[in-house]
Amino acid sequence: MQFHHHGYVSSDPRMEEASGTGINRPETLPDVMDVLIIGSGPAGVIAAAQLAKFPNITTRIVERRPGRLEIGQADGIQARSVETFQAFGFAERITAEAFHLTEMAFWGPDSDNPSNIARSSVAPDDPGGKISEFPHLIVNQARVLDYFAECARNAPTRLTPDYGLEFQTLTVDEDCEYPVTVTLRHVGGEKDGQERTVKAKYVIGCDGAHSRVRKSIGRQHIGAVSYHAWGVMDVLANTDFPDIRTKCAIQSSSGGSILHIPREGGYLFRMYVDLGEVSKDDNGQIRQTSLETIIAKANKILHPYTLEVKHCPWHTVYEVGHRVTDKFDDVPPGEEGSRTPRVFITGDACHTHSAKAGQGMNVSMQDGWNIAWKLGHVLSGIAPESLLDTYSSERQVVAQNLIDFDREWSSLMAKPADEFDSPQDLANFYVKTAEFPAGFMTEYQKSMITGTTEHQQLAAGFPIGKRFKSAKVMRVCDGNKVHLGHHATADGRWRIYAFADSARPGTDSRLATWAEWILNSPDSPVVKYTPDGSDLDSLFDVKVIYQQPHGEVEFGPGTPAIFAPKVGPFQVTNYEKMYAVDPEVDIFEVRDINRDGAVVVVRPDHYVSQVLSFEDVEELATFFDGNMRRSAR
Repeated sequence: MQFHHHGYVSSDPRMEEASGTGINRPETLPDVMDVLIIGSGPAGVIAAAQLAKFPNITTRIVERRPGRLEIGQADGIQARSVETFQAFGFAERITAEAFHLTEMAFWGPDSDNPSNIARSSVAPDDPGGKISEFPHLIVNQARVLDYFAECARNAPTRLTPDYGLEFQTLTVDEDCEYPVTVTLRHVGGEKDGQERTVKAKYVIGCDGAHSRVRKSIGRQHIGAVSYHAWGVMDVLANTDFPDIRTKCAIQSSSGGSILHIPREGGYLFRMYVDLGEVSKDDNGQIRQTSLETIIAKANKILHPYTLEVKHCPWHTVYEVGHRVTDKFDDVPPGEEGSRTPRVFITGDACHTHSAKAGQGMNVSMQDGWNIAWKLGHVLSGIAPESLLDTYSSERQVVAQNLIDFDREWSSLMAKPADEFDSPQDLANFYVKTAEFPAGFMTEYQKSMITGTTEHQQLAAGFPIGKRFKSAKVMRVCDGNKVHLGHHATADGRWRIYAFADSARPGTDSRLATWAEWILNSPDSPVVKYTPDGSDLDSLFDVKVIYQQPHGEVEFGPGTPAIFAPKVGPFQVTNYEKMYAVDPEVDIFEVRDINRDGAVVVVRPDHYVSQVLSFEDVEELATFFDGNMRRSAR
């Protein structure tokens, strides 16, 4: 964490100074705004936290509830989400209070006595940290929302939710400065039932599976339920089941299945209890299943073990449904480019599935971050409006892949034990597909912000379109071992990593020539697009990683100025742009980076956009010319 460059800070450094629209921010919802976010679930709060970083953008978030969420339904936090928390500055704190999933136990019918269950295998969650350096967590959804809300509240715009306002409908008129007219209704309080009309340039619908925003723009939720029901309960209980503090997939011979999830705090746990097939003419009656029935079914599946529930703060019954919306914005299919999308939908509003793969909250957050940084760039004048077309095209593919995966996983969980070819089939599928539920199989295709794989061989470990997978390096200025990717905070900046050629630092080299070009050439994106009067690294965070060990790299007269920019009102040097290899974990080896050097361009949301050589400056310039604008406010 870097601070003090704007003056001495003795209070919480996570609270940034209010600026722009955060100065004298109106307490009540204004009549007009740049962005209106509907719903303060995972997608809504991350979008708010990101947009709050853009001081000159007026963003508001409305929520039907009277206050913060107290009991969340989602609780699984995949490693990609923890990476995201790191970018927003609270990974360490939420990790400390969460339950860490390190393995999964698989239980099936005992071969000697099939009426009992027995442990068949245990699979490590991410052996050796091969997928990510971050853990797989369980924590209450409400706490995730709290942390993002804190980020938004501490950001320059001092963004906080407007509670007690329910979305009714919207219309779009492109001829207006604020094209989207939104009708809201007060819920509770002195104004209960009263309607309010506001206008916005853009609206983000984060209002759940029954989204009114989705209906207002005519989008269709395509798919169906699977006619299989599950009872879910968070409980405090006494039991003799030995793996009660381990994640488990439990399959009985005749009583169905349980997905068991230990919760944070050491005592609470969640069980997804198989209630079996549901007839097509059930008309929702299965959802009336009592808690007592769910507990009884759980005891039947757990036999010979018993479960004595002492307290249940939350339970529900749901039927597995798999649906994806036909498009994630308000521009009809086939009409992209004819007008700017003004309304976007995220999370459950555009994809619904079972909860058993732990994907709902995780994928929703990536939806919200994806559209938020893009809106931030467009509204700040950094990028053209055409950037917004990439939201639906990118995230719809991710949602469909999620549905396909979840359909297979939920079907396996509901499959009777005697129908598997081997008792290990479920465990094998879990291990084989581990990278997908961890959130690391997203791979964006070629677009204005994602390049081709023409030069991929220069940095094979950073696949184009996939998230930037961090590795350890040594910071030159202080000798600290750090993860390179952990410094990519959610500040809306592009990252450009220059992995140096083998020449000795400070000498003439291919890196030095490139560094001179990106600092001074009129074709350089840094020169062309950095706003006038802004810090050199205000839009592009350019870092260098040398092949030499820490002791052979130092600041001096030969240090390229792009790697030692002056920042803040006092124009002091930022020393944290230069890195050397960690001799124990050489990033050039573990990420298969060519020893002749490579340039890796990374989007504000951590996804790799380009891999180029130091000589490909024309290609680098052309890439940013395709997704940026000269004027920025």
